[in-house]
Amino acid sequence: MTKQKLDIGIVGLGVMGRNLVLNIADHGFGAAGYDKDKSKVDLLREEAEDRPVGAADNVADFIDLLKTPRAVMMLVPAGPPVDSVIHDLLPHLQAGDLVIDGGNSHFPDTDLRAKTLAEKGILYLGVGISGGEEGARRGPSIMPGGTTEGYARVRDILEAAAAKVDGEPCVTYLGPGSAGHYVKMVHNGIEYGLMQLIAETYDLMKRGLGLTDEELHSVYSRWSKSELAGYLIEITAAIFERSDERTGNRLIDMIEDEAKQKGTGMWTSQDAMNLGVPTPTIDAAVLMRNLSAREDERHSASHALA
Repeated sequence: MTKQKLDIGIVGLGVMGRNLVLNIADHGFGAAGYDKDKSKVDLLREEAEDRPVGAADNVADFIDLLKTPRAVMMLVPAGPPVDSVIHDLLPHLQAGDLVIDGGNSHFPDTDLRAKTLAEKGILYLGVGISGGEEGARRGPSIMPGGTTEGYARVRDILEAAAAKVDGEPCVTYLGPGSAGHYVKMVHNGIEYGLMQLIAETYDLMKRGLGLTDEELHSVYSRWSKSELAGYLIEITAAIFERSDERTGNRLIDMIEDEAKQKGTGMWTSQDAMNLGVPTPTIDAAVLMRNLSAREDERHSASHALA
């Protein structure tokens, strides 16, 4: 922990937020964390050790930890929680401060928030972050959009914290307004499509060809070393070797056939239709998630038609 003024503040100390604070601090930048949940604040304090990290469970103390002009990143769920955080922050901010939304906000919401805050002289960035909890700790892919002035202020921090490929940081300025959140939305939509393709190949090989879990592991492992290589194929291969710690059963056989979603795939499909851009794989993936979510109806239909 430190008493010096810090370079950036993170609102929301779930696993993503806490990991990003520690990641930033590991690269020599001072980072402050804020959450209303005192247990999360205490956990950050414990993990911070001697890093340049501050933590607070109220907005006033959090803002006081930051250098001016301030840079504050929100890592909270999209929608009303973002507006609630902005509402709480505003009385403590000044013209020239920077607010960053690091969640999966819908791009029209980002444009509206940027316009509203610009009227108060506050800069705004919409930043997509990909890589999950582990990425936040070890290096995510970062997709910033918004004002060039705002990006210039935090560019060094984002580049330091981002994943590296061939020595280059996985971050680049994508454009004004909601460009960063738009790119993250499309990124997620593409991921929906890839996951649906993997699910269908699994079903065809498992039920259609009768392959065992060992054979499926072998197939996906080969694919992960071919032109099909990628993170999703890699973790698909790995799942066939995992067992449930409590029962000892194969984990793949215990997974519920119900896929959750947060909306980014649907938004991609909707905007593609508005623009007249065909995205049939993404469209089908969204529909299959909608169908899988209707578990009770599917089971009832299955019994009725059996």
